[in-house]
Amino acid sequence: MTAQSATVHNLHPDLAVEEPERFCDIVRQQLSPPDYETLLQGALDRLHAERRYRVFADIERQAGRFPHAIWHAPDGKRDIVLWCSNDYLGMSQHPQVLRAMVETTSRMGTGAGGTRNIAGTNHPLVELEADLADLHGKQAALVFTSGYVSNQAGISTLAKLIPDCLIFSDALNHNSMIEGVHQSNCEKRIFRHNDVAHLEELLNAAGRRRPKLIVFESLYSMDGDVAPIAEICDLAERYGAMTYCDEVHAVGMYGPRGGGISEQLGVAHRIDVIEGTLAKAFGCLGGYVAASATVIDALRSYAPGFIFTTALPPPVCAAASAAIRHLKASNAERLRHQDRAMLLKRRLDAMGLPQIRNPSHIVPVLIGDAETCKAVSDFLLNSHGIYIQPINYPTVSRGTERLRITPTPLHSDADLDKLCNALFEAWERFGLRRTPPV
Repeated sequence: MTAQSATVHNLHPDLAVEEPERFCDIVRQQLSPPDYETLLQGALDRLHAERRYRVFADIERQAGRFPHAIWHAPDGKRDIVLWCSNDYLGMSQHPQVLRAMVETTSRMGTGAGGTRNIAGTNHPLVELEADLADLHGKQAALVFTSGYVSNQAGISTLAKLIPDCLIFSDALNHNSMIEGVHQSNCEKRIFRHNDVAHLEELLNAAGRRRPKLIVFESLYSMDGDVAPIAEICDLAERYGAMTYCDEVHAVGMYGPRGGGISEQLGVAHRIDVIEGTLAKAFGCLGGYVAASATVIDALRSYAPGFIFTTALPPPVCAAASAAIRHLKASNAERLRHQDRAMLLKRRLDAMGLPQIRNPSHIVPVLIGDAETCKAVSDFLLNSHGIYIQPINYPTVSRGTERLRITPTPLHSDADLDKLCNALFEAWERFGLRRTPPV
């Protein structure tokens, strides 16, 4: 008799004699391992029941045709237009970027060959970090494998290295920042979104002497609103705090050289750490932080997410540098991009389609129900060849489900006309709420 069956026998001695079959069933249940497939399927079933299960569209982007692409639909290939891509400026298709990647691949191969410490520090990566430091007017920069990792590793490592650090985090910060705060194991305070009065209240309670780190985004990607960066810097200076600003949705897009909202507002020099991505406006892959030489050296020396992973491949680094250098010198893409976004917002206002007001390039169109949001997205894709992924909980709070539209400089007037006509038809078809035309 095993220890488990003996335990069952001790708990149910009469059952073993009077109902041996039932006793054996109980013993078998005690001895059976967990049914892992059933447990995991239960978790998936909960997502389906909550209308939160994510469906991925199989998309084939084509160089030279962006934002047009091919959708590998269940019934075959179909031409579609992308209206929710984070390739904000279409730089993944830019001739200079393509040329840099192809040339570097031919010259150096595809992979980096190791971590940064073990043969992975390739020359295009060193040049890329110099380009990023220059972009933000900082002494140095450090490249990570993604924007998520740069936040997760950057925030957690920085806070851990500062004894008794108290972190102040905006309530709507991205999950990567939340994870960075969590993994630091530091005490934290959450301030109401973009509420500098609440932030000051919390800073004042902490006192000037305690080390403090304020983490926030410059541009919040779901609502498209912009942080009061100058006011946050004022508070940081007044109360002796470091600042860490996520510029992932703004680098390349704003400022005379694409340095982001902080460059546009002339406050980049007041921010201690600027974090960004190479995967959105720069059209490539990877994340980074830019800061003083000491901060970067500390992250280089201690951040596990940097130390224990393979470096970015040389072709990706070369392509990213080509995009950064082009956008430092060219303002044409940014101007055209803003024109497309503002035109779309005006068209939506004229049709009475509800959108979240913001000063940025992001156009959130409110629906307010997860199932309807998915249905509208499916209708646009299947009936009009327009791809806009529905944004539901937990990315946004329940009741604020939306279509997050991101125009690009490469969307034509005809593309805009088709989108607006399709959205109008969708609102009619699903009986969705309208606002008074502006």
